[in-house]
Amino acid sequence: MIIINPDEFAQKIKEWIEAKNGDDIEVIDVTEMTSIANYFVIASGSSERQVKAIAENIEYEAQKLEIFPKGVEGLREARWILLDYYDVIVHIFHAEEREFYNLEKLWKNTVVNR
Repeated sequence: MIIINPDEFAQKIKEWIEAKNGDDIEVIDVTEMTSIANYFVIASGSSERQVKAIAENIEYEAQKLEIFPKGVEGLREARWILLDYYDVIVHIFHAEEREFYNLEKLWKNTVVNR
């Protein structure tokens, strides 16, 4: 297993999302707000196909580093896909769902890196 710290992993995930033309990518440091993770990575896709492609690319690239998610939710519908990598939780939204749920607002007191 390749050892990678959460900061580096979150940035790699951002790069993998960019490779699939994900929109509005945010890396949010939640270490001071919750114990469930160090970072949330949030991004959008313009279609279910793109949302699914982004999530599958993250899984593919992470597996090459021998990093596997604890859980994956929403892959079938591809409107909001959650990939739980323990210290980094990834939310890939269809643009409409992202606007509706507005996770960034829920974590408004955190540090957001774009």
